[in-house]
Amino acid sequence: MSENTNTTAGASQYEEGALKVKKLTSMEVIFTVVGCGIGSGCLGTAYSARLAGFPVITFWLIVSGITTLFSMYYVAESALRTRTMMQLPGLADRYVGPIGKILVFLAVTLNSFSCLVAYFSGSADILNALIGIPGWVGTLCFLIPGILVVFFGLKAVGLAGKYLSIAMTIMLIILCGASVVSKNADLSRLFVSNWSYAIPIFNVAAFSYIGQYLVPDLARGLSHDPKKLAPAMLIGQIITAALLILVPLGCFAISPADEITQVATIAWGRALGAWAMYMANIFALIAMFTSFCPISQTLISNIVDFFKFSSDSDNRIRIPIMIVVYAIPLILVFGNFVGFVDAIYFSGTFCAAIMAILPVFMVNSARKNGDFEPVWNCGWMASKPVEAVIIILYGSTIFYAVFSAMGLLPAGW
Repeated sequence: MSENTNTTAGASQYEEGALKVKKLTSMEVIFTVVGCGIGSGCLGTAYSARLAGFPVITFWLIVSGITTLFSMYYVAESALRTRTMMQLPGLADRYVGPIGKILVFLAVTLNSFSCLVAYFSGSADILNALIGIPGWVGTLCFLIPGILVVFFGLKAVGLAGKYLSIAMTIMLIILCGASVVSKNADLSRLFVSNWSYAIPIFNVAAFSYIGQYLVPDLARGLSHDPKKLAPAMLIGQIITAALLILVPLGCFAISPADEITQVATIAWGRALGAWAMYMANIFALIAMFTSFCPISQTLISNIVDFFKFSSDSDNRIRIPIMIVVYAIPLILVFGNFVGFVDAIYFSGTFCAAIMAILPVFMVNSARKNGDFEPVWNCGWMASKPVEAVIIILYGSTIFYAVFSAMGLLPAGW
């Protein structure tokens, strides 16, 4: 390595480059992780697991939560070893090479577009169910305020995520409590499982946690105090895992499997009554909104970093990118080309595998070729046995998806 220092003052270590540094607090990092995780994935887990059962989706949500956190930590250590702030494709280019850069950029882009398709489709369904407006109007009602938040950049996204995630958490706890004590609840459904559907369900669980591409933005926001990055990410991931498990718990407790809808909160709210119908679907809209903002912001920064544009805060660059970023998923949704859960499954299979596996190679290279020794590293979490588990687990999902598409293995739903 070219330099060895344990300096904790981010200003003396890290340089902005094309990506401008806007400070985040630890709480903003925590709730950005939560907001990113509690999005379309959490709304699709119950439907995708309706044949497998609650124990199966819970098991995979725990496993994928742990493995994704380790993978995110690999990205964090790589970022903290790099003087110039850059996005995941830039880090992959430096530490893995051009092929890694292209694979990561494709994974980030496809995952982001899959998320946006799910948000636009889901918001249309929810607002149609709540107030009867046409789907395209519901999508635009969701999109317009999201564009305004994203336009103002990383700091606005962090603030929005912080307050909306707190509100979302409170609503989810109320809904799950009401589901469990409801006269229509059947808690025996929480113990029914069919493990023959276990593998494809992992892909949907993995999608819910995809957040590796978010880490460089978080490292950028905490570059003034980098030792706080890993603890904030851990707390955010624990909260995310708990909330992700609560959604299918509430759905399975209150609704038979054949009544669970693709956007879970629609059937969930109907089963609990009028008040819950509104609360559950407002929760769903907030969940999608809190993910929409950081995913959009990160995609914009990734495009700037990948194509070597001068700045991600220059409106002459930012606005045209935003137009392209939102036009593509809007066309897919309005043209009925992709469904809600299908978008989640596709992204969970291929993008999660790429973004979980490549950071293994990134962190090992960064330890040899980074700019300096950071104030924190992954330790045993980047040991060879742990890395091997991540590679095998996520790599096998791609093969399953291919054989499933060929009809040789059972589909998830």
